[in-house]
Amino acid sequence: MTLQQARGTVYGVVLNDAISRERIGSLDDAPYKGAPKAPVLYIKPANTRATAGAAIALPEGASSVEVGATIGLVIAQPAARVAPESALSHVGALVLAADLSLPHASYYRPAIREKCFDQSLVLGAPQPLCDMAALALETSIDGQSVERFALSELLRGPAQLLSEVSSWMTLCPGDVLLVGVRYQAPQARAGQHIRIDAGALGALQFEIKQGGQA
Repeated sequence: MTLQQARGTVYGVVLNDAISRERIGSLDDAPYKGAPKAPVLYIKPANTRATAGAAIALPEGASSVEVGATIGLVIAQPAARVAPESALSHVGALVLAADLSLPHASYYRPAIREKCFDQSLVLGAPQPLCDMAALALETSIDGQSVERFALSELLRGPAQLLSEVSSWMTLCPGDVLLVGVRYQAPQARAGQHIRIDAGALGALQFEIKQGGQA
């Protein structure tokens, strides 16, 4: 499977790991009034796509971006109301991804400006399925390790996540479901180089440049 075959909608999910839940604090008070009972999704539209090696321009007025390392499930067969034990049979490949966001403190309102700027989703080449529970994503900025995200820390593992999302919507061939990004992920500034290492899925590298540069 190639990236050309992963040209559907890209869905992401927030607050899907214990550290993110701890960082955001209590969700019992306003404006949330309770922790989410189902996966909290967002969309990365077509303008956000970028490939490994890209130089990503900071949006106007931004001084940094958060670098959320994650894994995407590339859907190969329609997935509607699938059981957790069979969910991954609908996945044709995995893709290493860097979900870039402008820093923001709340998930109460859709973060369209913060998450959907141009080239804010860097995707590696699709890879065969592997044991995701054993994967750990290590993010380095200018050669210095800044975060390690083990997929075993997910509150909803990939199969459970896909099952729950498919309970209310059909994921179609070519769609990509990102399994989760850290709340308050490490930030990178213009001129910095990012590398994400993911064991069996290889590595993803790109750089950040000042907006308006050629």
